[in-house]
Amino acid sequence: MERKTVVDGAQITISSQGNQDYICLTDMVKAREDKARAADILKNWIRNRSTIEFLGIWESLYNPNFKVVEFDHFRKEAGLPSFTMSVINWVETTGAIGLYAKAGKYGGGTFAHKDIAYHFGMWFSPEFHLLVVKEFQRLKEDEALRNNLEWRDKRLLSKVAYRLHTDAIKDYRLPPLNLPKEKERFPNKKT
Repeated sequence: MERKTVVDGAQITISSQGNQDYICLTDMVKAREDKARAADILKNWIRNRSTIEFLGIWESLYNPNFKVVEFDHFRKEAGLPSFTMSVINWVETTGAIGLYAKAGKYGGGTFAHKDIAYHFGMWFSPEFHLLVVKEFQRLKEDEALRNNLEWRDKRLLSKVAYRLHTDAIKDYRLPPLNLPKEKERFPNKKT
């Protein structure tokens, strides 16, 4: 499921995969830079030594299928002038789940788990990073409030229906017990 939010006048796509949210890094870059430079900026970020180390640690924590040996190779090479990296190369080689690239003119781009998107935002633009975090937290609070209201409404409905259900069972399903009034509520209790 994809939804859009506006951060500092720019539309940012948030994609939900399972119960995890992924933020479009390409949209973040396009908000501050020329659209043509977005791919170059993302490639510069992902080939950075500190980024490779961050991604490796994140994947080690959250991805049981992460290929650590392949990651070690990238970590050794990161920072060298000859080192190149792309999101697709990173994902295919290491089995990473924190990043993914989606092709397409509309709706395509590089998506990152919210933790990784925050890391990218801090590297790219600390100001924009803080604005993205603030907007994402607002969206999550709105979502939690909606879920809480749904739960409350369901609880209230079941509370109202409870009496109707119990009366229906008592009147139509249970045979009359003919008990004295003091034992009517607890028919199985022995005295």
